[in-house]
Amino acid sequence: MKKLLFLLISASTFAQQSTKVDFTSINAKLTPDFFEKSVSGSVVFQFTVKQKIDTIRIDAKNMNFENLLVNGKSVAFANSGKELKIFKGYKIGNNSLSFTYKSYPKQALYYFGNAESHQIWSQGQGKYTSHWLPSFDDVNEKMIFGLEILFDKNYTVLSNGKLIAAEIISDKKWWKYQMKKPMSSYLAMLAIGHFAKENQKSNDGIPLENYLAEEDAAKFDSTYKYNQQIFNFLNQEIGFDYPWEVYRQVPVKDFLYGGMENTSATIFTQDYVVDTIGFNDRNYINVNAHELAHQWFGDLVTAKTGEHHWLQEGFATYYALLAEKEIFGEDHFNWKLYETAEMLQKVSKKDTIPLQNARASTLTFYQKGAWALHVLRSNVGEENFKKAVKTYLKKHAFQNVVTDDFLSEIKKVSRYDVDTFQKEWLLSSGFRVQEALMILKKNKAISQYLQVLEMANQPFEEKAKFFEEILKNDTFFPIKEEVLLQIQKVDFPEKKHLIEIAMQSNDVKIRQTIAKTMREFPLEFKPKFETFLNDESYITREIALNYLWSNFPENRIQYLEISRDWIGMNDKNLRILWLTMALMTPDFEIENKATFYDELLHYKTTNFESSVRQNAIATLFYINPNDTNVLKAFVNPLVHHKWQFSKYARDSIRNFLKKDNYRTFYTELLPNLPNDEKVQLERLLNEKAE
Repeated sequence: MKKLLFLLISASTFAQQSTKVDFTSINAKLTPDFFEKSVSGSVVFQFTVKQKIDTIRIDAKNMNFENLLVNGKSVAFANSGKELKIFKGYKIGNNSLSFTYKSYPKQALYYFGNAESHQIWSQGQGKYTSHWLPSFDDVNEKMIFGLEILFDKNYTVLSNGKLIAAEIISDKKWWKYQMKKPMSSYLAMLAIGHFAKENQKSNDGIPLENYLAEEDAAKFDSTYKYNQQIFNFLNQEIGFDYPWEVYRQVPVKDFLYGGMENTSATIFTQDYVVDTIGFNDRNYINVNAHELAHQWFGDLVTAKTGEHHWLQEGFATYYALLAEKEIFGEDHFNWKLYETAEMLQKVSKKDTIPLQNARASTLTFYQKGAWALHVLRSNVGEENFKKAVKTYLKKHAFQNVVTDDFLSEIKKVSRYDVDTFQKEWLLSSGFRVQEALMILKKNKAISQYLQVLEMANQPFEEKAKFFEEILKNDTFFPIKEEVLLQIQKVDFPEKKHLIEIAMQSNDVKIRQTIAKTMREFPLEFKPKFETFLNDESYITREIALNYLWSNFPENRIQYLEISRDWIGMNDKNLRILWLTMALMTPDFEIENKATFYDELLHYKTTNFESSVRQNAIATLFYINPNDTNVLKAFVNPLVHHKWQFSKYARDSIRNFLKKDNYRTFYTELLPNLPNDEKVQLERLLNEKAE
């Protein structure tokens, strides 16, 4: 209750300030330090005082301030550790505030790598930019940002807006970025690393800057596939011209999410950096379109409060689906909607918070939000929907909005009962399955899929001929996949003909489904199963290699030779699998066993992303659960910024501590750990006594 009261008071305080004071711009000169894990700099704010106010507050977490001037004169100020407060020196009308500061951010600015090659990147989703840059957690306070960053000249520095100057000074370089239009503070960004760059342009001349880590420079085409098409489509479909001067995208290592729509500059996870084979397993297309759509829905118009958050995530999710429809077609679009409808129906009894509610789940904000928009678009018509969206964006550009701002524009273009829609889709819990199915069934592929789904309990012989026709024809993938799933338990001789038809497909996904579902087959089929080792899919290769190595020990060395140079996805799934198999094959390169094990040990270190480290640590523990090097490797992840990785380590150690020998090991290890690791491990050791 106290926490809730504090939040209400805090929100009320900033709401009162925003009615009396308008901060219009921020210009900051920043010097990040990778080795200190710090950022320091000078900041100048321009602001207008509209009414008398006793205290002006700026969010600033754990920062030290010096040289504070209001309108050029030194004044007293207070630093609460959360806010910078000024009390005098300002006047009704235009004012300036300047100061220098230093911060050691505990979140929102992250540091990855080592002395030779490192990255620094920000993630301010919601209200966290104030951990590294004095700013405003209140999304309703929009300013024009200008950021200058001083860093090692051998690195690339990226931020919001247009790069208007870059100057080398000795071994450093100033990068000066400037926005022309205002934005919320949470959308400020910083990304520093060794990046290669590819330039593109949209149809209307917007510069599209694509970045990758220098070592990934050969992966531009596969990572950014369809990039221009996505941009041009959304710009036309939304109907309101892209509102910023440039659009840049950069992947960073160990990013917290899939992507983040910082104004004019999206950061996304390294996991979407793929080669031509990896593209078939995981690609950036949907996230690319989602974050780009946010440049309008979230960045141009921003929800005033959390209850209207669906105006950002629902729109971005829906327009990403529309972009995929443009690329992959109507069937793909409807299938994606069907999949999300299934998820929403499945969780509807437990996930009961409505869409227009600040406490709604991520699934609700994103997927139900997209479905709500699809229902609207289907009922008011595409042209009316586009007209309403365009007017909504034009009317509220660079401002903050609520749900009624959008719905009022829908009401102007259609007689559709918007009030009932809002009650049923936005203000009520649950998912309107029947209404969704009525829309989906208009698509022929979905109707056929549902027909096949209803055949699940029919005897194989009654549907075999129909299934054969489906597999022979150019049928949409999910329908063929459902056929293969329904016959997976049928004896091989009976389904052999259907499997051979499906095997001839050039569709990577169809062949992958066979590899996943074929668990028993006669020896004469083995050569055909081995062809999966050559498929253009790292996942299919992993499935096939795992199965063949496990079930045909006499051929293990042959399979290891075939896969010797495989690396696989970003988590090195194939390389780590290969090392595991090489170590566990007794007669394979005995003289190299120690080298193989050392390579696995290397992958657990902080030189690698958490996905690689976790994969290596889990594998090492499986191979040798008593290796103290491996047991110690679970400790450092406890303080990792990526919650999935820290949770894995925490849950693993909790389980280990149930055994006395492991508890003794970790107790004796405690005094030799860095303080932050010590605190986290000690907490786990003490849990049993609590």
